[in-house]
Amino acid sequence: MSGRVLVTGGAGFIGSHLCEALVRSGRDVVVLDDLSTGNRSNLDGIPVTFVQGSVTDPAAVARAMQGAQKVVHLAALPSVARSVDRPLDTHHACATGAATVLAAARDAKARVVYAGSSSAYGNQDVLMKHEGLREDPLSPYAASKLAGELYCRSFARVYGLQVVVTRFFNVFGPRQPADSPYSGVIAAFSRALLAGRAVRIDGDGLQARDFTYVEDVVQGVIGCLDADSTGCQTVNLAYGQSTTVLDVYGELCRLLRQMHGKQGPATRAIPEPVFAPARAGDVRHSLADTTRAKQQFGFAPRIGFAEGLQRTFDWYRQLADRSTQQ
Repeated sequence: MSGRVLVTGGAGFIGSHLCEALVRSGRDVVVLDDLSTGNRSNLDGIPVTFVQGSVTDPAAVARAMQGAQKVVHLAALPSVARSVDRPLDTHHACATGAATVLAAARDAKARVVYAGSSSAYGNQDVLMKHEGLREDPLSPYAASKLAGELYCRSFARVYGLQVVVTRFFNVFGPRQPADSPYSGVIAAFSRALLAGRAVRIDGDGLQARDFTYVEDVVQGVIGCLDADSTGCQTVNLAYGQSTTVLDVYGELCRLLRQMHGKQGPATRAIPEPVFAPARAGDVRHSLADTTRAKQQFGFAPRIGFAEGLQRTFDWYRQLADRSTQQ
């Protein structure tokens, strides 16, 4: 499949994996990224056209949009915790950025896939979150990402733009930053455990998430990008299975012990986790109903949580090995 695709936030964790898959399928890929949270090195070896700039800058967006038939809008300022600290920055990057990209896509008559967030659901009595639920954002991040969704709906209605909103749940995998206060839990836990440090668990660790491996999310995004749907469609991209933070910690400890066992009898003790207060704005349980994504866009995950966790842990282990050798 050919054609030019613009990926905003393409130097980020999810974006770089998406660019890799798009290039592999024969696409001409343009990346727009201001590198505020992304890293140019994530795109090493991936032949893309790189434009450094912000999605809130109409001129930069228009420059990157030239010749694009399709757009995947991933750029955002992620993290619930960061949005609690910096709500206006989050709004500007997420809500204003989405409106700016959609306006450029309208002018280019380009199809758009917008990376939404499961945080839009908030805490609801329904166990499995489905797209028909009324949204209930609990944090500035959730509100700003939902604002982007509302812009998607309005642009589809007013301008006839073809849009798919893909609600991501907790995406994990290689290249996810692990050295920030806002790091995802799997990345942060892997890094700490491999360094022999105690992990920090916010709250009681019984909060549950639909952890989804990045490669499966990327394939879901491409399916939505290449479909012929009209209007604005909204779908969950996740596994439809729930895992607690404590369970994730236990699985990573098992992988660490397994690694130590292969290295010989000299294993070190794993420090007990440190429990911290629950974070403001955090959702208690997050579990996706993926029926619509499967029926409308053929979403069919292939890797799964267990294999994805093994691959992710191995990647951070190799990263730690390289750093000790330098």
